[in-house]
Amino acid sequence: MASNLISYAGWTFLPGLVSGWIQSFYYGITIRAGDPKPQPGTPRYQRHRRRIQMTVIVIYLLYTIYEADYALRQEGDFYQDLRVSLDADEKQIKSKFRKLYRLPSHDPAAVYHPDKVEDPSARAAAEIHFVTLKQAQDTLSDPIKRFAYERFGADTLQWQHCSSMRDYILRGVQVTQLPLYLASLVFLVLISFTSYLQAGRFWRYFCLIAVITLEFHTITRPYRTPILTKILNPVLENVTTHPPLLPYQLLSLARKATVTLFIAFSQLSNLYEQPKTQTMSNGAPVLDLQQLARLETIAKGAEVETGRLLGMDMAPFVGDEQGTKELKGRIKDWLVNNTIRADPEVRDAVGKALARRRVGTPVGSRLK
Repeated sequence: MASNLISYAGWTFLPGLVSGWIQSFYYGITIRAGDPKPQPGTPRYQRHRRRIQMTVIVIYLLYTIYEADYALRQEGDFYQDLRVSLDADEKQIKSKFRKLYRLPSHDPAAVYHPDKVEDPSARAAAEIHFVTLKQAQDTLSDPIKRFAYERFGADTLQWQHCSSMRDYILRGVQVTQLPLYLASLVFLVLISFTSYLQAGRFWRYFCLIAVITLEFHTITRPYRTPILTKILNPVLENVTTHPPLLPYQLLSLARKATVTLFIAFSQLSNLYEQPKTQTMSNGAPVLDLQQLARLETIAKGAEVETGRLLGMDMAPFVGDEQGTKELKGRIKDWLVNNTIRADPEVRDAVGKALARRRVGTPVGSRLK
């Protein structure tokens, strides 16, 4: 849990820093010396930053999953130790275990039994490996222990007073799931009260609920989850050389991926989140106070400029009442002749009125 929090805190800020370095390097090799580079804040610069940062986040997500998967493969599992398939029955498991130390000495598997190791310095390591194989054989031969191991891993070997599937499920929830997800939930709630990491908050909760649902479904079913049996393991076995995954390995990878997705949502939401425009019932946008203030400022500026220009045009007529009256009359006649009478609806109404007075006059005749 602590490593997850450190990873989350570090990579919340690192992608932006790494993206800045990559963008500077990109401009250095794609733009010739002396040519202007896109400046911060310009659309081109922001477009390049979004693409680079998204690429960095996706690469980190894939690397995190690969790193977690590599660690799981290094740890191994009881099926790989015994070299049996996931569907091996009790008879096959015990037979394979006996062969590991009863084969002829030229077989490498024979060195797993301490009695077959001649070198005293290697006997201690052989004893440890033999104990591991014995634990694997005992665990996988018992249906209840096998169920618990596949869902919670080798930690179940240390759990005492568990004799049924229900006992192992309750113990697993109390020991692993409950503390982990309670701590994650408290962490998300605490940061929701701060001004940091607000972007992508919905998707962080969504991912947390999704992984909890996956884990609950995986540990409570007597069969392996269909995600493994029908999708992941068939692909791994038929396309790659990767060994099939066990349920607890799937859950471990899901937890790692969830932490990285938290980071991705925080970063990508900051890049792509746009302010939402509220609309009224008729679909018209609702202007916020800042937009109204800007419109008011523009309108006042236009009014002042119009008054200034009108004052400049009327300056020759200051103190001349007769000239001002004549100017207003001409402006009125110009408005009537060029604006009102030129309107199509006015022309149509006049035509209809003339048609009623004079028979044969076209409805849309022009005014003479």
